[in-house]
Amino acid sequence: MKGDELKKRTKEFAHRCVKLAMALPETPLGNHVRRQLIRCSTSVASNYRATCIAQSKASFISKLSIVIEEADESIFWLEFIIDENLLKNHIVEPLMTEAEELTAIFITSRKTARKGEK
Repeated sequence: MKGDELKKRTKEFAHRCVKLAMALPETPLGNHVRRQLIRCSTSVASNYRATCIAQSKASFISKLSIVIEEADESIFWLEFIIDENLLKNHIVEPLMTEAEELTAIFITSRKTARKGEK
């Protein structure tokens, strides 16, 4: 998958998470989860863009590590939504699958980049 395709995919992931977050109930828990999911999912997209313009391999790996952490945190909050029955599973699960796929892609990319360091 090319960089431009991943830029588009991560941005679409962020948009989908924002829409899902806005459907969460207006409760203290719903509001907290909403903010957290919006923050980490949009961070996946914005930090991936930064990765694409990294000026060194070390910077690329460092920025990619942030993307991985934020994607994994997105998985956590999506799981939490299901665990707390804040939304129906069938609404959340496609986004969780996408977050897991993105995380796997970025982990593989980081492994590949690290091989060239040694």
